[in-house]
Amino acid sequence: MSNLRVGLIGLGSMGRHHARVIRETEGVDLVAVADPGGDRFSVAGELEVLPDVKSLIKAGIDAAVVAVPTVYHEETALELASAGVHTMVEKPIAADVASGERVAKAFREAGLVGAVGYVERCNPALLEMRKRIAAGELGKVYQIATRRQSPFPARISDVGVVKDLATHDVDLCAWVAGSHYASVSAQTAYRSGREHEDMVTVSGRMENGVLVSNLVNWLTPFKDRTTIVTGEAGAFVADTAMGDLTFYRNGEIPLEWSQIAAFRGVSEGEVTRFALQKREPLRVEQENFRDAILGIRNDHVSMDEGVQTLRVIEAILASAENEGELVKL
Repeated sequence: MSNLRVGLIGLGSMGRHHARVIRETEGVDLVAVADPGGDRFSVAGELEVLPDVKSLIKAGIDAAVVAVPTVYHEETALELASAGVHTMVEKPIAADVASGERVAKAFREAGLVGAVGYVERCNPALLEMRKRIAAGELGKVYQIATRRQSPFPARISDVGVVKDLATHDVDLCAWVAGSHYASVSAQTAYRSGREHEDMVTVSGRMENGVLVSNLVNWLTPFKDRTTIVTGEAGAFVADTAMGDLTFYRNGEIPLEWSQIAAFRGVSEGEVTRFALQKREPLRVEQENFRDAILGIRNDHVSMDEGVQTLRVIEAILASAENEGELVKL
């Protein structure tokens, strides 16, 4: 069987990495690239830099990766769906829920694979964590807390920290909890003089009762990517920047001090840091997209899931606009 012919539109900060990974992925060939702004990172190689999605389609592609700014996701994806091209759109799926629904519907009705690029789902620490939770090692899940903090990225100009970064946490929390969000409350701040928010705190509850907390900003002078899942047996801590996973098991230490013997709480037991195979998440994501097209497995993030995440994101922004008012989904 011949390799899938893949096109890439958007050669910016994310597109340059997609170009490299597509070229390194078995079973696919990068045959065309497009960006109306040119190739500022010099990733096209021997390929001509095409001006738009129409010319990308004319190159004769089976699949495409869309890495253009969020505001252009809908029109680009709809062109590809109309042309019968399987497509992965970088997160979020679109600028708003209505646009995302139109995109998801177009791919569903065309019978095409439509994916959204939530690369955190391919992080080795989170994959191992989810596998161990599914195996019952944590028992009942009580709470998921995430921290996603870093300096401002120069690549962002069209959205705030909620749609660019917090969207990762919304997706991974629902994925880890195995449930949809039931409600959210949020606060945002504008501390750097930009048009869009650069800080957000989110408190939420899933339909299955799991509590959620997200701390996200662009104003921390170091990179922090931490996910903590607490349950009846202890807590998993994932450092997704390094791909590390640690399990803190609840301890069972007998209380011999009579004055506090009646107190029953959680104490620290053994701590285990797991040795993991650390594959690049973007490479795993590309393989998932390829395998979905080939009908091998469906580990990609679907466009319907992307729309559901965007619904939560809009609820977060609506709550923040109303001073943290609880928004039910």
